[in-house]
Amino acid sequence: MRLVKSTQELISTCSTLSSAEFVAVDTEFMRESTFWPDLCLIQMAAGTEEVIVDTLSEDIDLKPFYDLMADESVVKVFHAARQDIEIVHHQAGIIPTPIFDTQIAAMVCGFGESASYGLLVKKLLNHELDKSSRFTDWSRRPLSDKQLTYAIGDVTHLRDLYPKLRDKLNRNGRVRWLDEEMSVLTQPATYESHPEDAWKRLKMKVRSKKALGVMMDLAGWREEEAQRQNVPRRRILKDEAIYDIAAQAPTTEQELDRLRSVHQGFARSNRGKGVVSAVKRGLERDPNSLPSIKRNEPLTANDLAVLDLLRVLLKSAAARHGVASKLIATSDELERIARGEEDNLSSLKGWRHELFGADAIALREGKLGLGVEDGRVVVLERGVADDPAHNGSPGSAQMEEPAANIGTESQ
Repeated sequence: MRLVKSTQELISTCSTLSSAEFVAVDTEFMRESTFWPDLCLIQMAAGTEEVIVDTLSEDIDLKPFYDLMADESVVKVFHAARQDIEIVHHQAGIIPTPIFDTQIAAMVCGFGESASYGLLVKKLLNHELDKSSRFTDWSRRPLSDKQLTYAIGDVTHLRDLYPKLRDKLNRNGRVRWLDEEMSVLTQPATYESHPEDAWKRLKMKVRSKKALGVMMDLAGWREEEAQRQNVPRRRILKDEAIYDIAAQAPTTEQELDRLRSVHQGFARSNRGKGVVSAVKRGLERDPNSLPSIKRNEPLTANDLAVLDLLRVLLKSAAARHGVASKLIATSDELERIARGEEDNLSSLKGWRHELFGADAIALREGKLGLGVEDGRVVVLERGVADDPAHNGSPGSAQMEEPAANIGTESQ
């Protein structure tokens, strides 16, 4: 393992790595007190090359690393790539390509919904990870030998995991599935933070168009301030306060000061003045220009019954194909399918549609049923004779091939 602390060393290192078929990559960063992550280390491994780049060294320019990330002849292997790619995109304005995310690949290959790095290392490499330095402060110098050993292990094991997962995907014919998942990670829009869209991150619902307009401007103002000051959003204004302010719509410092969600004196601060201004802008929005407020009615008894069947169908499909059920469809998507809502659902597109989505719609429409044979859940295709409207009495369902044993695929 080498510790790279100068630009010249990094140029030489990246030149060597650029001739490899793939390079395993990981980063260590801190973002507890900042909006943008502070990059502290970069680890890379390919072949016999194992390096740690000290990104905080005074004598280093990371351009050779970013050039390597943009080199389309080298596959970049990450585990849970999103935050690593976010850092590269923010600092260099590029998306590493092509990429391979071992966490997603593991879920596609049937290693369960968590697919943690430690689980993969244990199952595929028969090695127990040392997690003692997991929550270390990577910004402090000098780094200990223990920290460096921990950090390099993140990519040396990753280097060994990649061929095993890649070969398993090839054997299963699921490379296309992974490519579909990678397409989301390689879109710049995935990592761009636009203040005007910040309200979409908020989980709670508002009850009126007036409150929605205020919430949209408040969230946008908070996003701009957090980015400008490089502090976490919660340091500017907590989510709970945004909902409270949106509901009450205070247009003066005195009205803002009366709210329990802001601390005493906040209304008279510069941030308080910014909040009042945002509220006023929100109230000035044309209600007709705002998105409609969706009010989900409780599921009917029939919808709930369909939802239960969809859950069984999902578990059956996941077991049959050896894919984590969470990767195929979320609980929210199941509920929307039960309601008859089909717009823009990932579970009804691409490989998910082939595995589950098409059957889910057919089940909801009464074209499929579920049964149990020899302790296994099976999918039943309903024929014309099964329709009571056809002859006044139910017939026998035509059974397809057994769907699956409900359980985990052996590895």
